[in-house]
Amino acid sequence: MLKNVIMKARGSEKAELVLKNGNIINVFTNEIIKGDLAIDGGIIIGIGDYSGEKEIDVEGKYISPGFIDSHVHIESSMSSPSQFARVIVPRGVTSIIADPHEIANVKGIDGIKYIIEESKNTPLDVHVMLPSCVPSTDFENAGAVLEADDLKELMDHEGVLGLGEMMNYPGVISADDKVIDKLALFKDRVIDGHGPAISGKDLNAYVASGIKTEHECSTVEEVIDRLRLGMYILLREGSAAKDLRNIIKPVNKDNLRRFMFCTDDKHPEDLIKDGSIDFNIKLAIKEGIEPIDAIKMATLNAAECYNLKKKGALAPGYEADVVVIDNLDDFNIEKVFKNGILVAENNKALFEPSINLPKHMTDTVKIKEVELKDLRIPMKSNRANVIGVLKGSLVTEKLVEEVEVEEGYFKYSDNDVLKLAVIERHFATGNVGVGLIKNFNLKGGAIGSTIGHDSHNMIVIGDNDRDMLAAIKELEKIGGGLTMVSNGRVLESLALEIGGIMTSRPIEETNEILKRMIDKSHKELNVNKDIDPFMTLAFMALPVIPKIKLTDMGLFDVENFDFIEISVE
Repeated sequence: MLKNVIMKARGSEKAELVLKNGNIINVFTNEIIKGDLAIDGGIIIGIGDYSGEKEIDVEGKYISPGFIDSHVHIESSMSSPSQFARVIVPRGVTSIIADPHEIANVKGIDGIKYIIEESKNTPLDVHVMLPSCVPSTDFENAGAVLEADDLKELMDHEGVLGLGEMMNYPGVISADDKVIDKLALFKDRVIDGHGPAISGKDLNAYVASGIKTEHECSTVEEVIDRLRLGMYILLREGSAAKDLRNIIKPVNKDNLRRFMFCTDDKHPEDLIKDGSIDFNIKLAIKEGIEPIDAIKMATLNAAECYNLKKKGALAPGYEADVVVIDNLDDFNIEKVFKNGILVAENNKALFEPSINLPKHMTDTVKIKEVELKDLRIPMKSNRANVIGVLKGSLVTEKLVEEVEVEEGYFKYSDNDVLKLAVIERHFATGNVGVGLIKNFNLKGGAIGSTIGHDSHNMIVIGDNDRDMLAAIKELEKIGGGLTMVSNGRVLESLALEIGGIMTSRPIEETNEILKRMIDKSHKELNVNKDIDPFMTLAFMALPVIPKIKLTDMGLFDVENFDFIEISVE
C-alpha cells in the first residue's frame, strides 16, 4: 500500500480522486497555491498537476481543510448526533470536539456511550472530552455523578481526547481532592477550562493544574491574561453567548496560533440560518482578520491543540477532509469531502441520518407526584429575593422586590413577579425547589422544559399554580421536552425523547415546532419579546453563573456559593 501511495504521489499512477484547477489554501505558509489536489484512500497524496480515476474541476474555487469546532455540546441542538451532522457538515465542519456533559448529567456513562456510538455512522468525526463536572455543583441533583474512577472506563476509548471543561474552578483553586483526582487522571491529555472569573495567582494556580484552553472569555483583559500564561483561547459564537466580536481585537500575527473557534451551544434555528464554524470565520473576516488566518484558526490551530495529527491542513499524509468555497468574501460552502468522499453539496447533506435509539436513553422523566401545595412559597415578610432576567445574558440580577402575601404565602399580583419551580426528575426524590423571577413578563399560563442546565431537571415558570401543575404533568406525559399551557390547556409541546433533551426527528422539523412555540409564547402568553423563553428558562437552574439561580434544592446565591431564603426580613 505504501508503495502505491508513493507511486501515485509521484504521478506515475492515477490517484483515486483529483480536484482540478483549485486555489488551494496552505495554512502552513499562508499561501494560495493554484493547482490540483490529489486524494487516494481517503488521504491527500499531493498538490500540483495530477490525473485521477475521477476528476472534479472546481474551476478556480478555493479549497480549504475541513473546519473543526473546538468545543461544542451536540445536545444544545436538541438533536441526535446524526441529525446534528446533517446540518453542520454541509457548512464545512468535518470534526468537532464534543463535551457530552448535558446527556451525561441525565444518563451518566451510558449517555456518553450513546453519543460515541451514534456518531460512528456519520461523516463527522466526533472527538469526545469526558465531562469533568457531573453534576456541576453539589447544590443540585442530577441523573448521575461521575467521579475519576467512573471516567476511567472511557478514558482510553478511541475518540476520547481528554477532560472536558472544568467548571468547578473553586475546586481547582482549593485543591479539592475529587477535582485533583480527575486532573491527575488526565495529566497527559488535553484538559479544557471554564474559568472566566479567575485572575492573578488564582489564575496561575488554575493553569498550573494542567488546564489548557478557555472558551469563557468575555473581555479583552481576560484574553490577554490567559494568553500570557500559555492557554489556547476559543473564540465563541453560539446562540446564548456571542463573544467573538468582543474579544477578537487582541488577535495578531504574533499570537494567532493560540486562537481557535467554537460554538459551545447553538440552537436549531441558528445552525440552520447562520451555520456553524463557517459563521465564526465570516465574522472574524468582517472584524479584520485575514481570510487565511481565520481559516487557520478553524483548522490547523484546533488540530494541533487537540493533538489531531492528520487533520487541519491540506498536505500529503493528511486526511482528505476538504471544503470547496466559492470565494473568500461571501464564503459560501459548495462542496464538502470527508476522507475523500463527497458528503455535502450546496448546503445539502448527501447522507442519511443513522437512527440508533437505545431503549435506556428514553423514558427518563421520573418524578414523584407534584401537588398544588408543593408549589406554594411560604413568606416571612413582603420583601423577597427575586431572580432578575437580563436581556441577552445568562447572568441574572439579584433583586429585592415587594410582593403580596396572603395567609403567610406568596400571592401573584400584577408586578411581573412570577413563580419558578425546579422539579427533580431523574430519581423521583420529590425535591421541588421554588422561587420568584422577574422580567419574563409571562401572563395567563405557564411554560415548562426538561432542558435545565446542567442537571436537566424539570423547570417551570408561570403566573398561576394550576397551569404550572398542568405543564409538569404534560412534560411527564411526553417523556420530556418543552411545553406551553394556558387556562389548563396545552397550547403546544415539543417531545424530546432522548434523555428529555434531544430528539431523532429531523432538525428542520424540530426547528419549525420550536419557532412556532416561541412565537406563541410572545403573542399568546405575552412573554418579553426580547428573550427566547426556552433558552432563558434553560439557564435559570445553572448554579455556576451569577448572580442567583434556582435548583431542585432551593434558591442559590452563586457569588456566595450558598443557598439563601426567598423572604428578606
